[in-house]
Amino acid sequence: MAKMKVAIFVESGRIVLDEKPIPDPGPLDALIRITTTTICGTDIHILKGEYPVAKGLTIGHEPVGIIEKLGSQVTGFREGQRVIAGAITPSGTSTACLCGYHSQDGSGTEHGWQAMGGWKFGNTIDGSQAEYLLVPDAMANLAPVPDDLTDEQVLMCPDILSTGFAGAESGRIRIGDSVAVFAQGPIGLCATAGAKLMGATNIITVESVPERMKMSRQMGADQVIDFKKADPVEEIRRLTDGRGVDVAIEALGRQQTFEWALRSLRPGGTLSSLGVYSSDLKIPLDAFSAGLGDNTIVTSLCPGGKERMRRLMSVVASSRVDTRPLVTHRFKLDQIEEAYDLFGHQRDGVLKIAITP
Repeated sequence: MAKMKVAIFVESGRIVLDEKPIPDPGPLDALIRITTTTICGTDIHILKGEYPVAKGLTIGHEPVGIIEKLGSQVTGFREGQRVIAGAITPSGTSTACLCGYHSQDGSGTEHGWQAMGGWKFGNTIDGSQAEYLLVPDAMANLAPVPDDLTDEQVLMCPDILSTGFAGAESGRIRIGDSVAVFAQGPIGLCATAGAKLMGATNIITVESVPERMKMSRQMGADQVIDFKKADPVEEIRRLTDGRGVDVAIEALGRQQTFEWALRSLRPGGTLSSLGVYSSDLKIPLDAFSAGLGDNTIVTSLCPGGKERMRRLMSVVASSRVDTRPLVTHRFKLDQIEEAYDLFGHQRDGVLKIAITP
């Protein structure tokens, strides 16, 4: 049986390059040959053992590729076609999907945790840091890539662009809103871009890494607060004339940033949470106004499916958002362990890494 190179989770602290047989697609599946993928912050949670997955699982959930083989019942696509698939791969037929929450398709209690909704790649099935990827429910999840868009232009669509935009969408940002975005990693930067697209006119971001602060302005921030030099809540109050922001987006997954986001809201404001938390959150009594502040706290999991991918690629094609500057480093799949070391330790100003076989 033909083999392919893959990045597999061995144990806490170890993701290594190995080999597996190239999978054969079932009737509703598609096999795609990966042309570009990347490493996500969630993969680092897996590497550190903060999010449990099965040993031997192929990691990665941000695929761009070419259809190698289609399942016998898959229609509307052709072999040799360039495609992406979202990090979330809904079936379209589950209770969650039929209720309009496609991202929650497949929620369960795998490994003792809720299985993160429809996130399957690199979580419950083999993922995209490989030469080939098996895509389930291909007709619901594959989205053709327009010929005039490069791999790196669409590389952020499967996860961080979809997730970042979801933070802005779930926050229900309105034209003229003030918005604070806490942390300007890749997802936070995309949330900043999403806030601008939705009409926010005063976007305040909180970050301390100089390269990310600069990129934040490029993606749409009006004001950038270095939290190491000033109290971000006090600064946000000052920049909003004491009012507080309409929407605060938490994009890191830490207790501190969650509290800052909650404390920066105006009365009746919305906290839109995107972070992946690795321990219990505590809601401070005063910041929560003892439950009487008319605040909304909402969470979002990266929307997937082919229509979501089509819409995101349309935004990219329109030049309203350019995520290419987020790709700061490039590695071959053979160098995946080196790439994880760089990304995991956040050296050399890394934002996103493009991985090519």
